[in-house]
Amino acid sequence: MILPTSKIFNSSALALENGGELAELTVAYETWGALNDAGDNAVLVSHGYTNNPHAAGDDKGWFQGLIGPGKAVDTGRYFVVAANLLGSSYGSTGPASTNPETEQPYGLDFPDITVGDMVNAENRLLEHLGVKQLAAVMGNSLGGHLAFDRAAHFPDQVRAVVVTVSDLRGRGDQGTVDALIARFSQCPGWNHGQYYDNKKDGGVFAELLKQRIETLKNYGFDTKIREEVGDNSDIIEQRLVDLAEPWADQFDANSLIVLRKAVIQFDVREKVSAIKAPLLYVLSRTDNLFPPSIAPDTMKILQGAGVNAKFFELDSDNGHRAPSVDWQGWADELQKFLDAYGEL
Repeated sequence: MILPTSKIFNSSALALENGGELAELTVAYETWGALNDAGDNAVLVSHGYTNNPHAAGDDKGWFQGLIGPGKAVDTGRYFVVAANLLGSSYGSTGPASTNPETEQPYGLDFPDITVGDMVNAENRLLEHLGVKQLAAVMGNSLGGHLAFDRAAHFPDQVRAVVVTVSDLRGRGDQGTVDALIARFSQCPGWNHGQYYDNKKDGGVFAELLKQRIETLKNYGFDTKIREEVGDNSDIIEQRLVDLAEPWADQFDANSLIVLRKAVIQFDVREKVSAIKAPLLYVLSRTDNLFPPSIAPDTMKILQGAGVNAKFFELDSDNGHRAPSVDWQGWADELQKFLDAYGEL
């Protein structure tokens, strides 16, 4: 689905790193602020695995506390761009898009894409918008993989890099992908991924809802709700369902699979010596996906390759969500970093 706040950019065929191409490229995106005449004041923000391009603009924006007039990413100074990732579910080309060879949704026939392909799709959009150089790239979670990849493969394109709750390589392996496919395959209406006309009755919606609730619990939502309502399991579960249902209704199960395949391929550790831009690396004290215990090894790799990298640990009880939920805890650090390195 396309968010009502998003715009659409259509482009020609996109060659893919694993071979082949997408015959057509569509990128859904949002912008805030204005591009200057030189085209060099843009900040590109890349979202996470299950997220969307609505990073700011209202209370639903996942970086709303950081992006806007007078904020750390000041839209009076910067032109902020957020694109829905290639392969995702919010308007950019993905498994739910029409396969021109069959006139049906791609489903599981969608090509195996890489993080690099996602970066290249973003580059098409940046060129369309007239961006000549990025003041900064910011990536959260999966978006952090894109930020690392961009900094390594397009070192002259970006002046500053900000990575939150992410790492130089992806988590999981082929077994992770196989397990995900197996869960959906148990749904009676899965139909080898061609479930689109039967999402709710065929069980895929219920499986997405179940997975989303598991994710919310992994992020600590149940604990937060318990603090508000007490130890009432029925109320807690209903609140989790209420939070999970909109996402389960909107997100494509095939996108989960496609993006997960890209994540397990990602590893940029051998290429970080190409990074020229200073880098701010932010992890959350309570994140169990990218815990701060990984920071020493990551910083050793970056600094050992000559990267001007700084680590900041966000003191938060909100785990993987901390950079957006507890934005006050690192907004000053971000603003100082952009003031020092984002400006020409």
